[in-house]
Amino acid sequence: MQASRQHPIAARHALRRVALTTAIAAIGALSFVATVAVAGECPADKRVADGQGQMPGPTAPKDVTDVVRAMTDLSKEPLALKGRTFRLRELQMKPGGIVPWHSHNERPAMIYIVSGEVVEYASSCAVPIVHRAGDVAPEKNGTSHWWKNTGSTTAVLISVDLFPNQMQMDEHEM
Repeated sequence: MQASRQHPIAARHALRRVALTTAIAAIGALSFVATVAVAGECPADKRVADGQGQMPGPTAPKDVTDVVRAMTDLSKEPLALKGRTFRLRELQMKPGGIVPWHSHNERPAMIYIVSGEVVEYASSCAVPIVHRAGDVAPEKNGTSHWWKNTGSTTAVLISVDLFPNQMQMDEHEM
């Protein structure tokens, strides 16, 4: 049985094709990862000091349904965190709907965008931030913002936060 041998020039071309295909696949994978990593966040070169970004917006909600799905008093849990409730809410924002200007200095939260697209106007970002289905928006100390559904369909969001019991806040506080 005779082994098949490739001409040296053909072998080099084949090797280059494999290397090129591998490089293209790696670049594509890295591009995808980079896109996912920054999806729904303020671009690094647009982050500014709190209060230097987007201006305060509307102070009243518009076309937003806010349903508290669950609340747990954390003082009664092994963590024993007094004065805080772990809260989960579902927000439905109709097209043109607004979650009004509010601060997270006393209330860290995470927002998961289930469906639709919303725009966040944050006090610490020089440009509006677009959030699409699958994005998670962390809201923490130094975050003051408002949101608007600029799309043509209802956006559905899930919000979890550490709601302060001691403050005189409505359980639907945005």
